[in-house]
Amino acid sequence: MKNYHTHTYRCHHAIGKEEDYILNAIKAGYTELGFSDHAPWHYPSGYHPTMRMEEADVPGYIKTLTDLKEKYKNQISIKIGFEAEYFPEKMEGMKELIKKYPIDYLILGHHYDDSDETGEYYGFPEKDLTTVKKYVHQVLKAMDTGLYSYVAHPDVIAYDQKDPRHLFEMEKICAKAALLDMPLEFNLLGFRDGRDYPSVPFFALCKKHNNKIILGTDAHDPLAMSDIATYKQARYVLDQLGLEVTEEIQFLR
Repeated sequence: MKNYHTHTYRCHHAIGKEEDYILNAIKAGYTELGFSDHAPWHYPSGYHPTMRMEEADVPGYIKTLTDLKEKYKNQISIKIGFEAEYFPEKMEGMKELIKKYPIDYLILGHHYDDSDETGEYYGFPEKDLTTVKKYVHQVLKAMDTGLYSYVAHPDVIAYDQKDPRHLFEMEKICAKAALLDMPLEFNLLGFRDGRDYPSVPFFALCKKHNNKIILGTDAHDPLAMSDIATYKQARYVLDQLGLEVTEEIQFLR
C-alpha cells in the first residue's frame, strides 16, 4: 500500500510527530508514505495563515523528513511533498520552492479562491453555480501546469449534487483528468467522517470517463495510518463502482 496525503503539526490542525506516522504506516503494511503538508505561500501583507505551514517552517519540515527517510530506508520509502492550491500570482514562488528543496511531488488541494487570506473557502456552505464554475476553472488551470501529481478531494467544493448544471461543471474535471491520465483522489478522511465528499455523483462521473482513482488517507493524526478498516471499505465501494484504483503517481524528480 502507498499513501501520499499525509499532514504534520505544522499546518496547525494536525497532531503527532512525523515518526509516529511512519511507524504506524510500517505496522499497517505501507511500502511508501508521502508527506504532503499544506504548502506555505508568501503573503506580502505579513498575513499569518492558520491552516498551513509558514515559509519559515519549510527548512525544519525538509530536514525532519530527510533524516527520517534515511533512518527508515530499509523499512519504508518516504517521499516529501506539499498539498497546494492553485493561486496564479503565487505560482512562481512555488516553482522556486521546488527548485530550492528536494520536493518529490505536489498534490492539488484547492480549498480557496484567490488565497486563504482574502478568498472564499470552497468547502462550505453550499455554493451557487457561478462559484462552482469558478472552482472548476481554477482546478483545470492547475491541472494544465504539469506541477501536480493528482487532484486531492476534487469534489471538496460544496456543489449541489442533485443539480445537473453543477454536475456538468464537475464533469469537466473528470474529462481533463482522463485526458492527462491524472488520478483523482477518493478521500478517506471525508469517507470516514461522513462528509459531503467523496460524493457518489462525482465518482459516477469518474466511471463514465474511466478515471484512475487514488486513495488518499488525508492523515491529520498518526492513528489514521492504522485505520485499515476504512481503507478496505473504500476499496469495496470503488470496486462496486467498477473504478480503477492506482497507487502510481508522477514525481517532479
